[in-house]
Amino acid sequence: MVNVLVVDDDFMVAKLHSRYVSAMAGFTVVGVAHSGAEALRAAERLRPDVVLLDIYLPDMDGISVLRELRAAEERDADRPPADALFITAARDAGTVRSALRAGALHYLIKPFSQAALQEQLRHVVSLRTRLDDLDEARQEDVDQLFGTRPPGSRELPKGLAAHTADLVDRILRDHPEGLSATECAEAGSLSRVSARRYLEYFAETGRAEVTLRYGGTGRPERRYRRLG
Repeated sequence: MVNVLVVDDDFMVAKLHSRYVSAMAGFTVVGVAHSGAEALRAAERLRPDVVLLDIYLPDMDGISVLRELRAAEERDADRPPADALFITAARDAGTVRSALRAGALHYLIKPFSQAALQEQLRHVVSLRTRLDDLDEARQEDVDQLFGTRPPGSRELPKGLAAHTADLVDRILRDHPEGLSATECAEAGSLSRVSARRYLEYFAETGRAEVTLRYGGTGRPERRYRRLG
């Protein structure tokens, strides 16, 4: 379970964001704060995995909150670090730059959709899982971890089309148990070869995992399951 602390000075907005988080399997809202001081106290008490943090707070700005949170984590070696996502109406480039330098994983500008927030939360979990699984990082691992966008939003290789990639991604979402290239092709009215190319690309970039299903005879069937 991923524990989330929601920080926003607007009570109704905080309630809305909490509802978005609670609608996701594997996520729970452990606390809500409406000021910077309250957020720091809640983070100390609740030890959340993720903090959804507004910039505009009545007593201090969200970037200062994140800096103080990081300082508190450094003082306490036993305290697990929390990942931070800014959710704010602040649009000026200087604020965005400061948020990145303070250690935010992402920055969502209000208003945004429920799907946008949930996608970024899934991305956070994907990053945490990858880091937990790594003993030694390859350059491609580092490139994915330090990328500013989720893996699926990067530029596609030559020969792959964005609209088809989106279609295959939706099919994977609709089949959380996994599926074969043949099943993907049938679901999306694609050729098997085309479906296989996109599925393999997703597997290579960490967006999907591949398992082998062995039958009675012949080569094992490759099955693909979406990650994150």
